Amino acid sequence: MKFSIASFNVKNLIGPDKEYYQFQSYTPEEYAWKRNWTANQLVDLDADVIGFQEIFEEEALVDVIGEASTRARDLNGAVIPDRGKAYARKVIFDKLGVMPYDEGALVFAPNAADAGEPGKRRPGVAVLSRLGFAGPPEVIQDLATPLEIPFQPLRGTDPGLDAGRYVLRRLSRPILKVRIPVGDQVVTLFNCHLKSKLGEHITPPGAAFAPEEDLTRYDPVGRAMGSLRAAVRRMAEAWVLRREIVSELAAGNPVVVLGDFNDGEHAVSSEIIAGEVPFRNYAWMLRHDAESYNDRYSPEEHIVITAAVEAARLHSAESLFVARSLRDMVYTSAFMGVYESIDQILLSRHFHPENDGRIADMEYFSVLNDHITDGSHPEAPYNKLASDHGQIKAHLRLR
Repeated sequence: MKFSIASFNVKNLIGPDKEYYQFQSYTPEEYAWKRNWTANQLVDLDADVIGFQEIFEEEALVDVIGEASTRARDLNGAVIPDRGKAYARKVIFDKLGVMPYDEGALVFAPNAADAGEPGKRRPGVAVLSRLGFAGPPEVIQDLATPLEIPFQPLRGTDPGLDAGRYVLRRLSRPILKVRIPVGDQVVTLFNCHLKSKLGEHITPPGAAFAPEEDLTRYDPVGRAMGSLRAAVRRMAEAWVLRREIVSELAAGNPVVVLGDFNDGEHAVSSEIIAGEVPFRNYAWMLRHDAESYNDRYSPEEHIVITAAVEAARLHSAESLFVARSLRDMVYTSAFMGVYESIDQILLSRHFHPENDGRIADMEYFSVLNDHITDGSHPEAPYNKLASDHGQIKAHLRLR
């Protein structure tokens, strides 16, 4: 059985004449253009499971899905011959067809911080599955128990000193957790959209805006602090996601994590989500309770430790594909001349090609990024209406 999983940041999907961010909205004509473009991308993507980000309204997404499904049926009518033709069963025609989406299952997770106030909207996420869902979805955003991250005093300072702590009570956007039935397997899928790199600046009481937002009085130190806040929040959100992933893996469930990570594969936040890479040989490493120079882990312990690390590790679908292809670059975002992949699909060991017990093989990895232009150029086409992200898709075959 073949199946495919994709991630699609649609960039601010909402109906016409609705102000989502301050002074930003779509005219009816602009919405029609965006609806047309997004529906075309869905037809080209043709994925069985799609995780969407930046969805402000479920109604707009349903509208786009309906349009994409209409186009898929029109396309099928044009390219797939009827059964009376002698060549109707040729495999080439199966490749040309696109399965409509509107008979699939859709779940939308609105943002808990979205009060519907014009100009101050907050986007949510969604998952569309032609394969349906196994059980109800789960939304992770408001934490029943706040995440407290204490910092320990540095060496050489009084151990009784309070080194400070960071507390996270709500994620910037929801994480949507669903279970997808695939043949006789059930795959746990997480769709996320982590905090962006856009700086967080605090508006003082009674002020109209944060001082750091006034670029006529440019404050490099203050703006750096805003970037620090955003990075800490993004990494804390990554840890919350990691905790959920490890719980699923410990239960023996295959896991796929996808979405807009707002960071590349080797960023700290992405590494938190994916887990540690095993050390080459733990028998070289001093034990945690070492009492002498040669007190190292044994070869037997090396095997046990490596297995434990691998069991909780996720793997980049993009990297697995690039490792066995001649493609030298995949990117989903471009800004200020920097082309990188901030949209990712991570797979548990249940999909890794070197795991004899894997449940599926990834046969291909594709990205739709021909529409991407450097977002720092105001004259670049599509900057407002098309997505500023590429769409990624993992092509899998159940074993």
